[in-house]
Amino acid sequence: MNIHEYQGKAILKSYGVRVQEGIVADTPEQAVEAAKKMKEEFNSDWVVVKAQIHAGGRGKGGGVKLAKNLGEVKEKASQILGMQLITPQTGPEGKKVNKVLIAQDVYYPGESETKEFYMSVLLDRARGRNIVMYSTEGGMDIEEVAAHTPHLIFKEEIDPKVGLRPFQANKIAFNLGLSGPALKEMTKFVAALYKAYEGTDSSMFEINPVLKTSDNKILAVDAKVNLDDNGLFRHPDYAALRDTSEEDPTEVEASESNLNYVKLDGNVGCMVNGAGLAMATMDIIKLAGGEPANFLDVGGTANAQTVKAAFNIILKDPNVKAILINIFGGIVRCDRVAQGVIDAYKEIGNIPVPIIVRLQGTNAEEAKKLIDESGLQVYSAILLKEAADLVSKVLK
Repeated sequence: MNIHEYQGKAILKSYGVRVQEGIVADTPEQAVEAAKKMKEEFNSDWVVVKAQIHAGGRGKGGGVKLAKNLGEVKEKASQILGMQLITPQTGPEGKKVNKVLIAQDVYYPGESETKEFYMSVLLDRARGRNIVMYSTEGGMDIEEVAAHTPHLIFKEEIDPKVGLRPFQANKIAFNLGLSGPALKEMTKFVAALYKAYEGTDSSMFEINPVLKTSDNKILAVDAKVNLDDNGLFRHPDYAALRDTSEEDPTEVEASESNLNYVKLDGNVGCMVNGAGLAMATMDIIKLAGGEPANFLDVGGTANAQTVKAAFNIILKDPNVKAILINIFGGIVRCDRVAQGVIDAYKEIGNIPVPIIVRLQGTNAEEAKKLIDESGLQVYSAILLKEAADLVSKVLK
């Protein structure tokens, strides 16, 4: 689950990570009041107006602006709020900005120069271990750094038996070229960041940039946090941070029906039980000459209501030309799923695309008989090859 920058910073701060302070606002007037508070609490004459959307690269799309007085705060908040912000991570449709963060100016003059770094904590799936990935090239897209200067990206692997050790945090600070007070501050920052990552059951923390201020403080100027959905049952307060306005409406509707759904760009809708079988089904569709229109896992207890909800979601995609239902009857009997398909079909009414139902496992033969005798425009199959042939047939 993605969350906004201001929410991520609040979580980091609760774990002792120093962050760029800020106040979130929904209107230009609230933005002005927030700027006044920033002046009172943090002596920040200038503030940064930052669009809050679930995507990076906001500055490139005009979603991050510096304001030098209250008049500019209102003007720039008015420009950003309500805009359709397009960044490299949003796609051409962009995302509507509903909130802005009024953040303190941390690039103040001092005895030494400011420096920006990149840092993230994530799982290296190949190694089965968490890593801290970091670079001296902060403020840039890490993909650009990897493409042109890969030697400037460092990785520190964490042993899950012992966690992040003090010498590793110190090594990270040293590799970033720091010394003296800044090195000590970075060591504390890394330790607190990793503690936050583990404590929140996150799948990724990305801080870009991590800033060394002119008075040698180390703080997070940005925060991209991805919480692991599977760990949210332990963190109901974090689950409440979900902003459904940032998500695809169809995916939100699917989650409310306990369906795992991801929209794709193809022409064949999929309804499958089990993530592995769903992936195999998408391969079958490709081999048959089609393109999967979605990933949809109805789980191991599919019934008429679940099937109906899945039908409704798939049919909202105008690109769908056929639907392939691929169910393996283990926990759930195939004949019950077949009856669920028939009941849902009749309840929904006229379904404008052909449906292929492949049921295998417990009571598969009985299920095929139910489908064949239903009188509906439904094609039944038992073998995967039969299902693939039918997909090819109906698309032609």
